[in-house]
Amino acid sequence: MDIQKINRILEDTAYVRMGGSAEELKTAEYLKGCCEKLGAQAHLEAFEVDMATIQEAVFEADGVSVPCKGYRCAGSSEVEAPFYYLRSNDKVALSQCKGKIVMIDGYLGYWMYRDLLENGAVGFVTYDGNANYADRDIDQRELRTYISKGEKIPGVNINAKDAIALVEKGVQTAKITLKQDEYKGQSHNVVMDLPGETDEWIVLTAHYDSTSLSEGAYDNMSGCLGLLGVAEHFIGQPHRYGLRFVFCGSEERGLLGSKAYVAAHESELPKMALNINLDMIGCIMGKFISCCNTEEKLVNYIDYMSSELGFSIKTRQDVYSSDSTPFADKGVPALSFARIAPQNTATIHNSYDTRKVMKAEQVAEDVAFIAAFTDRMANAKLCPVSREIPDNVKEKLDFYLLRKRKPE
Repeated sequence: MDIQKINRILEDTAYVRMGGSAEELKTAEYLKGCCEKLGAQAHLEAFEVDMATIQEAVFEADGVSVPCKGYRCAGSSEVEAPFYYLRSNDKVALSQCKGKIVMIDGYLGYWMYRDLLENGAVGFVTYDGNANYADRDIDQRELRTYISKGEKIPGVNINAKDAIALVEKGVQTAKITLKQDEYKGQSHNVVMDLPGETDEWIVLTAHYDSTSLSEGAYDNMSGCLGLLGVAEHFIGQPHRYGLRFVFCGSEERGLLGSKAYVAAHESELPKMALNINLDMIGCIMGKFISCCNTEEKLVNYIDYMSSELGFSIKTRQDVYSSDSTPFADKGVPALSFARIAPQNTATIHNSYDTRKVMKAEQVAEDVAFIAAFTDRMANAKLCPVSREIPDNVKEKLDFYLLRKRKPE
C-alpha cells in the first residue's frame, strides 16, 4: 500500500464514528468501496445493538451544577443522595455505598457495577480526561447491556478536574437527573472474501468504529489500513487458504461486531484455521507486539520470523482486548498485532487520537510484516497452528469475558 493512499484514507475517515451511528455506517460503506477498488466484492452484515438518545443529563454537587454526560442505556430517573468517593473496592470501602451516589476511579466494569448494586448504591459517577491537560473533554459512555443485565441505576461521566474538585471541597450531597430514549439500532461488519484452493479460511479482522471524542486514526483506522494492505498483497495471487477480511463494527462497545460475527457464522467456525487481528499499528512511536491466544509454538514461530526479516517484535501468549478474543473463545486459534506507543506520545479513546500520531511509512512497514506472516499461513500445505486453545489461555478468556472474577 503506497504512502499517498494511506494518507488519503486517514484524511477521508477523520471523524467520530461511534458504534451504531450514521457516521459508523458511512465508514462501513467507505471501506466497502475501498475493497471494491481493489477488485474484490464486499458486503455489509448488520447486527442489532442497543442505542440511546440522551434528552437530559444533569449532575449537581451540593446544589452546584457540574458539567457531565449521562450514561447511555442507564435508564431515565432522578436521584438525590449523599455523595461518596469510593477510593478502593475492598469490603470496608464498599460497605459505605448504601443509599449513596458513588464516584469511582476508572471505567465502570462488570464487577465494579455488581459491587455497587450489591452494596446498595443508588447512582454512580465516573470521570475521565487528565488533570494536567488543558481540555475539559468528557467522554460519552454507556451502561453496557452485559454489565447491567437489566438492573439500572443512573450514572454520569465528568472531567477529571471536576472530580478532583468534588473531593477537595468535601461535597456532601449529589443529584443526578437522567432522561433518555432507548431503542434498538444497527451496526455493521464489512466482509470481503478472497477464496483459496481449499475450503478452509484464515480470517483477518480489524475494527473501524471509534469512541465519542476520537477520530480513531490510531485506534483503529490503522488496523483497517492493514487489512486493505494485506488484501492488496494477495489480489491476483494464488493462495491455498481462503482469506476473509472482516472490518468489525462496535468493537469499542464491547467487541460487539466480532461477537456478532462468530455467532452468525458458528457453523463455519470449524473451517476457520486462524484469526489474525490488527488493532493499532503504524503510529510514529512505540514497539510492535503480537499477542497469541494459541499454543506457545506460534510465539516462537513469530520470534524466529522477525529475526529472519529483521523486523523488531515482542511476542507473548496472552488474551488481547480486541476482536481476536471472540474467535479464540470459540476455539479458533487467534492472534493480534499492534504497535503500542508510550502513553505520553499517543493515547486512545480521546480527542488526541488523530492523524498527527500516525506515520504512513510506518503503517506501510507494519503492513509488509503482517502480509509476510499471512502469506506463510495462507500458502502452508497445512496451517501449522494447532486448534487447541491452551488451558491457561482458556482461564484468561474466562476472566476477560466475565465468566470468572479475577482474584485481586
